[in-house]
Amino acid sequence: MPDTILLGDAHTHLDQYAPEEIPGIVERAAEAHVRFIVCAGTTLESTQACIQMSKQYDIFYAGVGIHPMEANQPVDEDTYRQLEAFAKGNAKVVCISEVGLDYLPESPDHEIQDQVFRQHIRLAKSLGLPIIFHSRESHAEVFRLLREEQAGDVGGAMHYFQGDEATAREAIDCGFFISLARPLLRLPELQEVAKSVPLEHIVLETDAFPQPFKKYRHSWTEPRHVLEVAQKLADLKEVSLSEVAEITSKNLAGLLKLEHLLEQ
Repeated sequence: MPDTILLGDAHTHLDQYAPEEIPGIVERAAEAHVRFIVCAGTTLESTQACIQMSKQYDIFYAGVGIHPMEANQPVDEDTYRQLEAFAKGNAKVVCISEVGLDYLPESPDHEIQDQVFRQHIRLAKSLGLPIIFHSRESHAEVFRLLREEQAGDVGGAMHYFQGDEATAREAIDCGFFISLARPLLRLPELQEVAKSVPLEHIVLETDAFPQPFKKYRHSWTEPRHVLEVAQKLADLKEVSLSEVAEITSKNLAGLLKLEHLLEQ
């Protein structure tokens, strides 16, 4: 494998791991050619934890946000100012994430989610930060809000993409990348979508978080697995791993204003 391969992980929840786990995760990521990793906030507390981790480890960058499953109350002025202060006060905050809509039956009230997502989009635009968003059973509503709020002005990525080709095209038309993760390894329909979408519109991620429901610890998803996703994408497109790594990492680094990491 060429030593020149550099990869980025657009979305993780490494703040949910025990602190003693992090050095090993970082070491394994580096061995897999991962140069930068985004730790996405899900609450105010989680966002603070992600920012703290980004200060401790050079490889980590942070996303500021309240997850739609945590959107139990509207974003009032005080909450907005806290989110804004987190982002303004930390140079390693590179995106607004994890935000969006989630319309599972057990999810919070849709009107509250709508308000929370809109406030995050407005924050992103005011700060010039991209949006890495979540959408579950809510694609039409998500795209409507993105267009109404002109979120394409800052762009971003559709996190953990598992949609069809029409959904991918809609995301791209809204000004966003699609972010592919480990489902690409096992879902034939997603593989067909990935074949049809140009590399110029794709970034990679793992959505890594602790997975004690898996039998073996080594099976837990970590940032190192972004290499597997990149290799699968290369196989599907019948191009080299180096080409996939170069283009998807350039996409993500450009989005997050981290181009300098690819020059080292």
